[in-house]
Amino acid sequence: MIGGTLDLATFMKYFSRIATILLVIPIHESAHGLMAKWLGDDTALRQGRISLNPFVHLDPLGTVLMVLGGFGWAKPVPVNPVRFKHYRAGFALTALAGPVSNLIASFLAALAFAIILQTKSGEAGLLKLVTEQYDTMACVLLLLQFLVVVNIGLALFNLIPCPPLDGFNILRAFTPERFDRWIYQHQREINYVFMTVLIVMNIVPSKYSPLSIAAEKLYYVMMRAVFALVGLFV
Repeated sequence: MIGGTLDLATFMKYFSRIATILLVIPIHESAHGLMAKWLGDDTALRQGRISLNPFVHLDPLGTVLMVLGGFGWAKPVPVNPVRFKHYRAGFALTALAGPVSNLIASFLAALAFAIILQTKSGEAGLLKLVTEQYDTMACVLLLLQFLVVVNIGLALFNLIPCPPLDGFNILRAFTPERFDRWIYQHQREINYVFMTVLIVMNIVPSKYSPLSIAAEKLYYVMMRAVFALVGLFV
């Protein structure tokens, strides 16, 4: 902040994060709906949830948490597992499609970032980005960087095996039905624990957060991989 106003660097970071979320959420949620459709359930399609329009997917609280902390959620995609040939496996594959789509999107954004940096304009844009002197190329690089980071964060967050996250529905493929009954009998208590964990995650400094540490390590692994891949051809 400068003189009580938002400085350009802070504005660009929040603008890029919001723009990224509006791109990321439709990919994640539409992936759930597409997988369900391929497995025989077209509920999401009929309710308009296989869409790149972010506003049909946004959950107010989950979106705010994503903007402020990098972790959050969207409105659940409606799924009717009765239509799946294999109930539990179908539910798990539908849940897994969301995080996988985020990791693919993250890889593609990282690849674009690495390719751009092989050009002179890309190198100049990176220098502008580092010194927070934003021109068009610096803004493109910043957006790509947030696409990598937010997609990784969303994928890892959703893999936590706790309802209502995707990780729980993936876990259900390997657990007996009595586990489902226990979960639903204690849904209220689990929701309280889940919200407490979210609050703690957004209060604790990122260097102490297991999820942030895991996301950072995956980010560096992915960036090293894409730069090595690009290096084979450039």
